[in-house]
Amino acid sequence: MKSIKIYFSALLVIAFLSLNANAQDKRPSREKWDQVSMQGTVTAIDPATREITLMGTDGGLVTLTASDDVERFDEIAVDDLIKFEYYTYLKAEFRDPTPDEVAEPIQMVAEGGKAPEGMDPAAVVGAVVKAVVTIEALNRPFMVATVSGPNGNYVSIPMEDEELMKELHIGEVLILTYAEAMAVALEKVELKD
Repeated sequence: MKSIKIYFSALLVIAFLSLNANAQDKRPSREKWDQVSMQGTVTAIDPATREITLMGTDGGLVTLTASDDVERFDEIAVDDLIKFEYYTYLKAEFRDPTPDEVAEPIQMVAEGGKAPEGMDPAAVVGAVVKAVVTIEALNRPFMVATVSGPNGNYVSIPMEDEELMKELHIGEVLILTYAEAMAVALEKVELKD
């Protein structure tokens, strides 16, 4: 009976130490709405889904969907330089994915996102998606983290917290809930000779 008590006590100590170690490794979730206006080069276009992948001037990649309000979408081609605007909603959860999330790494979230006060709610269009993503690049001088999703799409996320940026590492997996970026404006930039 004494050995069972010792064994049980040892298990409790190990469990307590494991929980404490895991609690210290966890970071609080982060949530953010953002309107992005930038210039970039088109690297890929999918006319069927109206998805377009762009590389910004900082080298960050973003894949977004052109809303139906974007006119002359068919005139845009790979290697074009364009100005574009889109909205994003991000929530990062710094935890291991559940077995269900591993089995289905991208899920449409039932409840839709709501724009914060001061942002045009009609402009934030698109489904809210929850995905298991991997950190692919960390540009600490420019405070940008680039993640890849389960479908091979990339998104570069401007960071505000220098301490968090120092803690992140390439290859880290996290859960990202986001409103699919919808382009509300795409405009070709004419190069001057």
